[in-house]
Amino acid sequence: MTMDDSFSTRFGAVTPAANSNPEDRADAGREAITPSLRDGNETPIELQPSLFFNRELSWLEFNQRVLDEAEHADVPLLERLKFLTIASANLDEFFMVRVAGLIGQRTSQVQEVGPDGLRAADQLIAISARARRMFDDMSALLQNELLPELAAHGVRLMQVHELDTQGRAFIQHHFRTQVMPVLTPLAIDPGHPFPHLRNRSLNLIAMLSGSRRSDVAPAFAVVQVPSVLRRLVQVPSTDGSATFVLLDQIIAIYIGDLFPGFRCLGAWTFRVVRNFDLSVDEEEAEDLLESVQAEVRRRDRGAAVRLTVEQSMAPAAVDMLREAIGISSEFVFAIDGPQNLVDLAAMAEPLEGNKALRDEPFTPQVISQLRDDENIFDVMAREDLLMHHPYESFDPVVQFVERAALDPHVLAIKQTLYRTSGDSPIVKALVRAAENGKQVTALVEIKARFDEENNIIWARKLEEAGVHVVYGLVGLKTHAKVALIVRREGDHLRRYVHLGTGNYNPSTARLYTDMSFFTARPEFGEDATSLFNLLTSCTAPPTWRKLTIAPLGLHERILGLIEREAAFARAGKKARIVAKMNSLVDPDVIMALYRASNAGVEIDLIVRGICCLRPGLSGVSERIRVTSIVDRFLEHARLFFFEAGGEHDVFASSADWMPRNFQRRIEVMFPIEDERLKARISQEILGSQLEDNVKASRLTSEGTYVHLPVGPNEVHTRCQKRFLETAKGIAEQADAKARRDRPFVVRPVRNRPTHEVDTLTVEPSNDPATSTTISRPPPPPDRGSS
Repeated sequence: MTMDDSFSTRFGAVTPAANSNPEDRADAGREAITPSLRDGNETPIELQPSLFFNRELSWLEFNQRVLDEAEHADVPLLERLKFLTIASANLDEFFMVRVAGLIGQRTSQVQEVGPDGLRAADQLIAISARARRMFDDMSALLQNELLPELAAHGVRLMQVHELDTQGRAFIQHHFRTQVMPVLTPLAIDPGHPFPHLRNRSLNLIAMLSGSRRSDVAPAFAVVQVPSVLRRLVQVPSTDGSATFVLLDQIIAIYIGDLFPGFRCLGAWTFRVVRNFDLSVDEEEAEDLLESVQAEVRRRDRGAAVRLTVEQSMAPAAVDMLREAIGISSEFVFAIDGPQNLVDLAAMAEPLEGNKALRDEPFTPQVISQLRDDENIFDVMAREDLLMHHPYESFDPVVQFVERAALDPHVLAIKQTLYRTSGDSPIVKALVRAAENGKQVTALVEIKARFDEENNIIWARKLEEAGVHVVYGLVGLKTHAKVALIVRREGDHLRRYVHLGTGNYNPSTARLYTDMSFFTARPEFGEDATSLFNLLTSCTAPPTWRKLTIAPLGLHERILGLIEREAAFARAGKKARIVAKMNSLVDPDVIMALYRASNAGVEIDLIVRGICCLRPGLSGVSERIRVTSIVDRFLEHARLFFFEAGGEHDVFASSADWMPRNFQRRIEVMFPIEDERLKARISQEILGSQLEDNVKASRLTSEGTYVHLPVGPNEVHTRCQKRFLETAKGIAEQADAKARRDRPFVVRPVRNRPTHEVDTLTVEPSNDPATSTTISRPPPPPDRGSS
């Protein structure tokens, strides 16, 4: 029995939220989860490969949209450089996980195909061709646009031979005193097999000859570029400019010094990317933490999935590397220019003071309900709160946990941690709460990809502090973002709940757009308690009152909501769906959307990344529009609007519409029931994103993304800019109201001798010219100058 079978067998009787509440309007469409079209006018839609885009190729098109931001001349220069490095890092991770998985399928001769009908071998061929074009685009952009523009601002990336005499002398001295002692030349011969190279490390291959004869076969050696040294070496300058030379190019120039007695025929940079995914049998692991930790240590030795080489590398050297590393030629990429462009982000450092080269700085605003530093528990007891990050500050989320840690009335804190920052204030607050004697439970997801090591460290620290740390359910990742605080108030207990679409990470909360929802409604508190009981003891309630949980009904609930809209459309009622997410992959959901479109439902999908749905197909998806927004902040929130016959149902969630989110993760979808907050999501947030005609692009039925033309009389709308301006405007209004409500500000007079009369200035905030003074006796002598 598989893990999925075991989980379904054990919890198969758990009823999702749509069935648990008799007042839930989603019940109206529950019977339509698997609809019959015989009573309608639509033509039945058959599942076929032509209705789906390939998942991996769709992701590559998303990364192209990230790269497009680096190509836009209206984006500030240093932001363009940032987008280029992001696209480069994204491509690394794509190969380390997705391509590695496909290579494994091809090697194992897995014949299974996805909804698009492509086998693993077919996908790898297509990925190779598309990635090759992307590497060429990144190199051309860097060489032809970004480096010349950086040079125009006094920051240059140069070759050693382009430097003047003083510059070359500095580089030679730097190599011999700072670099050469760190290097380890590794010969390759029968006594020295090809060395293992760490994932994503930079290396040089040197082709050597010990003879003057040209017909003697060359020898090879490898030199790793030390990661402990900065890759960008700055050459001293007297004119205030910043000139950099790549460390690997410096080593290549002087590599002959490492092999005395040999003639160096050439030296070139190369880089290996390896399979970096974890492989842990959770059912067999006696200690999951130890197993994950051991696997993290091993995965730097994973099979190679990509090799990038300098375009000028000798064919003999390329062939030697490819055979030694064990990689097929389709995933050997010749690069015209630097490799690992992430390192070039450091070129922005000399220009950080030039504000014109960066996006305009902003300050996340505190929502008006919390601006007076009122106790957040008192506010939550009165009303639900909704925050739109990063436009609105993430600080209240941190303070929610910090205040609970210190509040003597708080008895218990329970929280999920999927990803968090390196110096997490939330983790520190949980530690403090445990030290203060509170009952603290933390669900730490140690299988969060690329954050495993960080999460293991925090798990250890939390356990040492007395926090009850659990790692979730076997076979499932806990991706839900939930915090529950239990507080004694008089003779009863009240539960306070935070639900989010993003991680408990203050750093990424300034870079990702997400939603935070705070509520003290009892039904949410009961469901949050049940969720943590499920995670800690594998016991689930017979019903859920407000939350919909994956894999215990979220998939069915989404299908039911979509089919309900189709039923409304067939009945001649208003029917509309607006869904915002990161990825849309699940074939059942896609087919349900096709049927809804065919029934007359107007559907707008705001999908930042992967979208396997093909919009605009005649008789299938004519009423479906797919928009992607790539801008300053990473769109990350999952928000869903259903017309619901005019009643308007609005949900937020931690889950994308992907099989992994529905079947292999613990996820949460929660309703927004306050009419004011519902209107904010549907009109202000989703409505603004659908109006975006600056950073939004539209998916065509052929799989390309195009920017919508803006008419001569049409207003240019950029939703992220609008959100920033809205948050700032609301904050200014709140400040103005505070000044009206409390017109006098008391400030101490400065620059006065401490022995004089202690005088205060009372200033009306709207007219400082009318200030008056009042006097009070000086402090007693024993208080001193303080």
